[in-house]
Formats: sequence, C-alpha cells, structure tokens
Amino acid sequence: MIQYSDWKKKYSDILMEFNYKEEKDNESAKILNSILESSNIIEKISKLIKNKTVFVIGSGPSLSRSISKLKNYKNSVKIAADSSLKPLVENGVVPDIIVTDLDGDRDTLEKITRTQSSIFVVHAHADNKTKLELAKNFKKCIGTTQAKPFGKIKNFGGFTDGDRGVFLASHFCAKKIILFGMDFGERIGKFSNTKRSERKIKLMKLKKGEFLLEWLSTFTRSELFTTSRPIKGFKKITYRELDITIT
Repeated sequence: MIQYSDWKKKYSDILMEFNYKEEKDNESAKILNSILESSNIIEKISKLIKNKTVFVIGSGPSLSRSISKLKNYKNSVKIAADSSLKPLVENGVVPDIIVTDLDGDRDTLEKITRTQSSIFVVHAHADNKTKLELAKNFKKCIGTTQAKPFGKIKNFGGFTDGDRGVFLASHFCAKKIILFGMDFGERIGKFSNTKRSERKIKLMKLKKGEFLLEWLSTFTRSELFTTSRPIKGFKKITYRELDITIT
C-alpha cells in the first residue's frame, strides 16, 4: 500500500515532466469531491479484489488479440481503462471496475451506467473539469487524484488509466495481477483514438506509466504477470498459460 509521502516524489516528477500545475489538479479534485456522495464503494472494491486474481485491461495494440481470450473468463475480476471499454462491451466483456478520466467513449460509459453494475473510479485532473459532471450518473463511483487525497478523493498511485488500474489492484491486495492490452511500446493501439497531433504526448504518458509499474513491482505484495509486451518486474506469460497462472 502506497503512502502519499512515497508517491509525492513521483507526482512532483510528473508535474515537472508534463508541465502540469498541482493547483489545477486540486481544483478539479475539489469539484469531483463536491459531486460524489458518501458511500461504501471502497468496501465493495476491497471485497471484490482482495486475495483474488485480477485482470487489468488497457487499449494497447494487443487488445484485439486479448478480447477473445477474456471472453472465456466471465467470472474473473476485470479492471479496465476506459479507452478499452468500447471494444470490450461490444464483445460482451463488461469490466467489474472502470478506471476513467472521462476521456473514453461517452456513449459506452452511459450505456454501462444504464444497464450494468460496474464500479467507476473517476480520476480528476486539470484537463477534465468540464467532464466531471458525468460522474453524477454513475451509481457506484469513487474519485481519485494524483495530488494529496482528501475528503472523498483517494490516491492509490498511478498516472494513466491503465497503470492506475494496476495500482488500484495492488492497493486492495490482489493475489495476482495479469495485464491484457497493456503494451507500453512505440505503437499506440487503435482503440485509444489518439489524434496524430497528440501522439508524442501519448507516448510520453505510456513511458511514464511503464516506469511507474516497474517501480510498483519493487514493493507490491501482488504477483505480477503480463500477456502483453514485457515489463520489468512482471512475468511474461502466454494465453495458453492463463489457466495455470490463475490457479
């Protein structure tokens, strides 16, 4: 479990590297805190994850190959970055937890809100203030920030939706964490809907996400695996090895 004092140095590096402003992140977090209602969702997340094998799903190039495999594991706990949500839902894979800064496909988010029981972990940062009202529609929702947590706003660590999902699973003591569609390479997955003008910054974010997962691997108590591109500290496994790994 990460203490904010340990995370603060990583956050300071993120602010400097990406020219972000902590006060802007805090402004956004305050808005989200005012929107969210008090709830017992944290307890539900803990019960869902603790001592379980958890799949964390991103929208990297390997996601296309992963979906058919994920469909075979209907009862496995799944945490998804919101950019992976549309192709997952279209193929009948509904995550238990959705980690989102509300940049994903809005129609899919609203569809799940109307018909499913997924838990939303909504992240507040400087650039999504105008989107935070959408959180009012989520029946099961908690809020997160990169900055210092307060009130109803938590900080489990992580930077992009994908690696925040891994930090979340680790925080709540998953027994094993297995990555799908999280490639962190020089290619951007087609499901991320990244504009050409945003490609450079997207690759920078992916690199930072990978760096943070490598850091997490040095102290987490969860066993770490990936079916995607190799990551330092994560054991690379094939789809054929999934059944063995899950047990």
